[in-house]
Amino acid sequence: MPETSGRIVWLDWLRVCACLMVMTVHATEPFYLGGEGSHILTASDAVWVSFFDSLVRACVPLFVIASSYLLFPLTSSTGAFFRRRASRLLMPFVIWSLAYALAWGEPVENLRSLLLNFNYAAGHLWFVYMLVGLYLLMPLLSPWASRVGRRELEGYLAVWCLTLLIPFVREWASGGEMLIIEGPTGIPNPAAYPLWGEASWNGYGTFYYVSGFIGYLLLGLYFRRFVPALTWRRTLAMGLPLWLIGFFISFGGFLARVWTSVDSFPFDAPLEYAVAWELPLFNDTLGVALMAVGFLLLFRQKKDGHPKNRPAVAAVSRASYGMYLCHMFVLATVSSALRDWLGTGVEGLLGIWTTPVEIILTAIATFCITVLVCVPLQRVPRVGKWVVG
Repeated sequence: MPETSGRIVWLDWLRVCACLMVMTVHATEPFYLGGEGSHILTASDAVWVSFFDSLVRACVPLFVIASSYLLFPLTSSTGAFFRRRASRLLMPFVIWSLAYALAWGEPVENLRSLLLNFNYAAGHLWFVYMLVGLYLLMPLLSPWASRVGRRELEGYLAVWCLTLLIPFVREWASGGEMLIIEGPTGIPNPAAYPLWGEASWNGYGTFYYVSGFIGYLLLGLYFRRFVPALTWRRTLAMGLPLWLIGFFISFGGFLARVWTSVDSFPFDAPLEYAVAWELPLFNDTLGVALMAVGFLLLFRQKKDGHPKNRPAVAAVSRASYGMYLCHMFVLATVSSALRDWLGTGVEGLLGIWTTPVEIILTAIATFCITVLVCVPLQRVPRVGKWVVG
């Protein structure tokens, strides 16, 4: 039986659930992304996509908060921190990056592009690049984090909260018609309407250094240092309204953008449409951040749990990084098989319920299969650490 003493039980549960949430996000994507463009089959699919995508979009922020809660500020030397992170993070990332490059698309071109970025066919690997960037900042911020007071930290979090509105301010300032530019691989990106010091020759505006995932790093620190254990009553009184507000910002924002751009269903259009629809679901927007706080308050109420469950939850938590890396291989196969079996849209086997059933089954099946693969594999000496982390 694996050792679980000294582990923070609620963080294990958080990482396990966040892993399932990631798979739910990716199980939803085939219902509004088709081939090289945007594709929504029916009006009901638009609602289901908005519902499920919004429901679980706080997954990546939760992973960052968990890392902050455990690692920030540093308690070891910078060298020891980087050696430990590199051995757990980089080797599995390299192995799975090569696997996706060889299995999907053009292997030669994929391998060449790995020198500059992840392969977009395995788009979920962007997470590792972001996490490495945060790890590079942790040693710089740790001396400040070890002595920061509550009011001071709340001040920085307040500034970060203002940056969560920037994507919406950009959209408003541009009149809702932001210029779409094509990246080197043809992936469209909205051109940023310049705000507060930004210009065509300068992307580093006032809030550049205090925006994005740095806020979730500070949020993890804030909860660990300054938020005491709460009763269930206070947790629900604080967390539920925050989560509901965040959910409706994300849900309503995505669905409203679909309704204003779609004349009739089925709808097929360039990928730029999906890029615009997803703005309220970005990790650096207010709705997602509020849901992350709501989830965090809820998970902190998970105390020790049943003793028989702890080893299993801890084992899945330890394997969650490897599950994240490899799950797209499994999910693509499961999703395709379910769509062949149940059909699609209201014409599917279950009518209007076909899409939600396929999303749920795809996510759960992918989660279970990756657990059955990664948990035993992680226990294999050397190989487990290289492949799963």
